[in-house]
Amino acid sequence: MQVDNEGDKIQEPIASIDRLIHEPSRLTVMAHLYVVESADFLFLVRQTGMTWGNLSVHISKLEAAGYLDVKKEFLGKKPHTVVSLTKKGRAAFEEYRKDLKKVLNVE
Repeated sequence: MQVDNEGDKIQEPIASIDRLIHEPSRLTVMAHLYVVESADFLFLVRQTGMTWGNLSVHISKLEAAGYLDVKKEFLGKKPHTVVSLTKKGRAAFEEYRKDLKKVLNVE
């Protein structure tokens, strides 16, 4: 931790990183959803390489934070789950990207 001339602690750039997004699996989900309007669960399983259960847990955590919108429906008799970023999720990801650039000194 750095200290300024008056002895006050200066927050390191890394401290502002959103820890929920920073976890590698959740970062992968957020990055994939950032570039599309929405994606179904099967697409995300294939793109991320995660298991169904693992992906489900990470989507649930992001949904609980208000970052994702999850819509469950049936196509015929088969369940179909569609996931998209909320406005809050899109803003959080954009902020995460800015904060990461600060950490890496790439502004």
